[in-house]
Order: sequence, then C-alpha cells, then structure tokens
Amino acid sequence: MTGRPAAPARARRTVLARMAVLAACGLAVAACASGASGASAPGGTGQQGGSMQAEHNPALDTGSSLGGVRAPDFRLVNQFGQRMALSQFRGKVVVLAFVDSKCTNICPLTTVSMVAAKQLLGAAGSQVQLLGVDANPQATSVPEVMAYSRAHGMVNQWDFLTGTLPQLQAVWRGFHIAVQIERGEIDHTPALYVIDAQGRERTVYLTQMNYASIGQAAQILAQRVSSLLPGHPPLASRGSLAYISGLTPAKRVTLPGVGSGSVTLGPGRPRLLVFFATWVAETSDLRAHLLALNSYARAARHGRLPGLVAVDEATTEPSPGAAAAYLKGLGAQLRYQVAADPAGRVADGYGVQDQPWFVLTSATGKVIWKHDGWLGIRALEAAARRA
Repeated sequence: MTGRPAAPARARRTVLARMAVLAACGLAVAACASGASGASAPGGTGQQGGSMQAEHNPALDTGSSLGGVRAPDFRLVNQFGQRMALSQFRGKVVVLAFVDSKCTNICPLTTVSMVAAKQLLGAAGSQVQLLGVDANPQATSVPEVMAYSRAHGMVNQWDFLTGTLPQLQAVWRGFHIAVQIERGEIDHTPALYVIDAQGRERTVYLTQMNYASIGQAAQILAQRVSSLLPGHPPLASRGSLAYISGLTPAKRVTLPGVGSGSVTLGPGRPRLLVFFATWVAETSDLRAHLLALNSYARAARHGRLPGLVAVDEATTEPSPGAAAAYLKGLGAQLRYQVAADPAGRVADGYGVQDQPWFVLTSATGKVIWKHDGWLGIRALEAAARRA
C-alpha cells in the first residue's frame, strides 16, 4: 500500500464513486486491506454537509441519493449468534455499513463515525439501528465479528452480522458491494447506507481514508438521519465542515503524552514513528511488538539510529483512556515516548493509511521511508539507517 494521495486525487475518486452510485448503485472498490490470512433542510437528497465547506472538503463524502428504492431484505446472525433480518428494524432508521472483520485501516473510521453520529442525535438515537455486514470472505465466523466488536468497544453499540459465504455474497450483490482479494489483502467497497423507517435506501456514503474528518463525517451522517426522524431532532453539537489540514513532519507540533507529559515532533532531527491503536491487538500480538521496539530504542539512545516515537491514533480508540490503560497493563515499561494524536491531524499529515504504520522522517521534516505493518527489529534498524 502506498502513501496518501494528494487531496485533488481524493476529490476525483469521490466524484467518480458518486457517479457510479447514481448510474447503477455500482460502488467503487476501495482497499480495506486486512490480510487475507489473518444543518441542512430536512429531507435533503444526500448532500447533507449543508454548506459549501463540506462540498469543497476532499476528505468528506457528503453522500449520494439512492431515490428511496426498497432495500433488499436479508437474514444473517449477529455477534451473539442471534438470527436477524433487515426487515425486523422497520420503524427505525438503519445505518448499514459493510465492514471487514479483520480490517485495520478504513473500517475503524467507518464504525467510529457511525457511533458518533448516533450520539449526536441524543435521545433520538434510540430510533436508529446500527448494523454492520461482514465484508471479509475469509473471516466470517461469529467469534470473528465478536472480536472486531469487542476490540472497538462496539459489542452493545450495534449488530455485526455474518453468515455463510454464499449468504454474505448474496447481501453484497444486493447492495452492490465489491469484495475481492488483491495481493493477499481484502479489498471491499467502504459503503455506508442510510435506510429509512419504511425500509427504503435513501443515501449512501463512501468512507474516506482521513483521520481528522471522522467527526465531520459523523455530523453529516447524523444530519441525514435526523432528516428522516420524526420532528427532525437537532444535533447535540455542530462543528465546521471545512477541510482540516494535516500536520506534516515539516511542522513543529507538541502532542500530549499517553498517560502524562508531552511529546514534540517536527524538524530538527530524524525520527522513526510508529502509528498504532490498541485494537490492533485483535489482529496481531501488539504487546510483543511494542515491547520488541525497546531494543530499537536502546540502539537509538546510543546515537546509532533515529529516535523512536509511538503515536496512538486516538480518533479511532474505543474510549479516551484506552491507550493509557493498555500501556499500564503491559507489565513492562516502554523505553520510548508514546504520544496521542487526539485530532488525527498528525496521522493525515504523515500519510498514515493503516495501523500499524511506520514513518521515517529526516531532520529537515521530510518523509523518507514508510512501511505498512510490523517489521522485525533488524529490518527496522536497516530501514532507519536511511536517515
């Protein structure tokens, strides 16, 4: 996987995806990339950002209208093994997302935005049902959808549905979801549907790979859902939908330390950063990898390698204190600094596309190397010598 494309490219991709939806509800495929082995007026048409800000924000999809066609019914089981049908939620607005149960990049952004949108609706959120459908053809068991739900603090926030591969494939076809295995990774359409209380498809959104825009995406989604609820309940809060720029390595920034203190990033000296989130423990031995990095940190302290900083992607964590609690429970001390990226701007500025994600920066504040996934210490040290 390569680094984040420039904003204009992302904007073109969103436009093309919307055109496909409007033509035949045929949605563009976007990488989920889990290992294959392992205030606008109510009743709008899907352009629910409500302002020119959202329309000119390349990190947001403001939605595409689906015209109110009947959503195809299906029957699957949730993370508790309970049988469920889409039609049983008539009378509620359904937010339906297609989520890879092993995904470590775009799916967590989708699920965080779903939960945040429901929270913005306050008491009216009781009239909203959050659903996920598994989009990983090789991880379809009930324990696997439960593991994703647990890792992301969503066990009781939604129903994450799965079934046999033929059953899932039928649902994917019904909602025009493309799923494929590409170079050992699961790729699927990162689609999120809003279905009204009468079971009609109203709007579809495509999640964008951008951490700082998660809250904005939630606001757009909540506005659309509100427009379909009785009385159009107001949102608990609103914020700007203008583009939020990333903080690149060329900019000096001070981040809160996880637990205590602060960490400064930016130009002045080379650095190796590893971006992570605690839910990565679902798909890899996060504890072992974090502790193994102590040996790299020892070499860096002797001046042979760039200093190491771990950055927790707080925007996707299941709770504000998740990272601090996780590190406290390691049973051993990390010998390098750990910072929190509370708004996602550092991840975006450094081009993060997955968790974990390594970035090597030069003393002048340029990205000179990046890597998706864990690396052995020797390979990591060899890569870091490029600085």
